[in-house]
Amino acid sequence: MRKILSTHPLHPRATSMLAGAGRLVVASALDAKTLAAEAKDADIVIVRAPLPPELFAGASLLRAAIRHGAGLDMIPVEAATAAGVLVANVPAVNARSVAEHVVFTALALLRRFRIMDRDLRAKGWLAGREHAGKTIGIVGLGAVGQAVGHIAAHGFDLKVVATTRSLRPAPERVGFLSIDALVEQSEIIVLCCPLTEETRGLISRERIARMKPNALLINVSRGPVVDDEALIEALRKGRIGGAALDVFATQPLPPSHPYFSFDNVIITPHMAGITEESMMRMGVGAANEALLVLADKLPVNLRNPEVIERYRRRFPAD
Repeated sequence: MRKILSTHPLHPRATSMLAGAGRLVVASALDAKTLAAEAKDADIVIVRAPLPPELFAGASLLRAAIRHGAGLDMIPVEAATAAGVLVANVPAVNARSVAEHVVFTALALLRRFRIMDRDLRAKGWLAGREHAGKTIGIVGLGAVGQAVGHIAAHGFDLKVVATTRSLRPAPERVGFLSIDALVEQSEIIVLCCPLTEETRGLISRERIARMKPNALLINVSRGPVVDDEALIEALRKGRIGGAALDVFATQPLPPSHPYFSFDNVIITPHMAGITEESMMRMGVGAANEALLVLADKLPVNLRNPEVIERYRRRFPAD
């Protein structure tokens, strides 16, 4: 029976879908040695934790590594391609969940929720700020960025601007700006871009210095997109209004990290896209892609098409 290795348990609906296609095994640990060993006889790997490159060299039966989500940074795509392994993901399925998290944290920061909740018990009333009329700048206009923009414009009457590598036409009520103009003009800056060599350190010391004194920075992208030292310095000096951070260069964040010391910083453990609904959609999406591969078809969201010829030589059609 074919083996489907998942780094984490899947939603019950996804587990049920895969039941007739193979033996679903959840990894016993997430370190590189264990993952590589347990993938040696696997036909499919479903990915919610970083895979070591050496996993692909030793997994002769492996057909596909399927991301349980959108970002591919957990899969060493070059190593997979070199080994003739298909790489797929399930884009957009958690976009609404992430967008709702962005709105939730922006509201909490604008209304000074953490400070207000604490101080009301000891000092009395404080006033917050409204969303309406402000400018929200979105860095990266993929599925998450578009969902954030739609909610912001149609639900809260925010002015929406964005910067993106894509040349597609702007969605309704979204204007395009350069990254520097965006950080200068926005009261709320939301990072939704993938982590690439181009975006690593994108929110640099210089760009943080360009932000408005009351600007809010919300990161649902990847931690290394932000220069942590520069952001911490700006927060200490009161140079920006606050931040909501769901991702970090080091995960999990150490308990002694300076981010925990600020009342105007909201910290969450990389869970912006994790809801009951999104976990079902991601699990079902990954299961669907796995079933296609096990049926000797290509996944819908194939991310390394250059591997197809070599893959077909490894697994000729029956």
